[in-house]
Amino acid sequence: MIKTIIFDFGNVFINLDLDGHMQHALKSYEIDAFSKEMIAFNSFYEQGLITTDEFLEFYTENFPKLSTDKLIDIWNFMLKDFPVQRLDFLKQLKLDSKYKLILLSNTNELHINWIKKHILFYETFKNYFDAFYLSHEIHLRKPNQDIFKHVLSEHKLKANECFFIDDNTDNIDTAKDLGLNVWNIDPKTEDIVDLFSIKKTYFD
Repeated sequence: MIKTIIFDFGNVFINLDLDGHMQHALKSYEIDAFSKEMIAFNSFYEQGLITTDEFLEFYTENFPKLSTDKLIDIWNFMLKDFPVQRLDFLKQLKLDSKYKLILLSNTNELHINWIKKHILFYETFKNYFDAFYLSHEIHLRKPNQDIFKHVLSEHKLKANECFFIDDNTDNIDTAKDLGLNVWNIDPKTEDIVDLFSIKKTYFD
């Protein structure tokens, strides 16, 4: 019996353009691929292991032609709209009080600052959850097992009573290995608002 639903944020609630972001970044940086150092710094930043200033300083040193504002715009390019029907869906879930609701997101300070500025109902959205975990605040990130174990331990949850939704296959595989029920949502063809029709067997 499912008692807790754990949601990813990007491509579950807020739409992301990951392919467009990559193409835009490579073109803006005038490179063919991200270096290992860039990938490492991005990961450090997502885990809150370096500050926003340190993150931007790294990119400024490597791409001195680009202003700080331009670098921030490139970084935030992936962030798109947040369809209001998804907020309504979450609100109804909260009102029904059938499940503990948890958000578990790999994100960073710059993205959250953008979201707070452009998604006017962000605080309302946040308040619908019983717990709200952002990777840069807890210094853990998916798909590592420790972030899932942290959430399970923190709330004394049984893995087989949790349902985890994410668009990233690696994250889904880790959750599945730990015994959680999962939905590897396809943002191109599926929508979180259809959870109970698409995954009906888990919630009967």
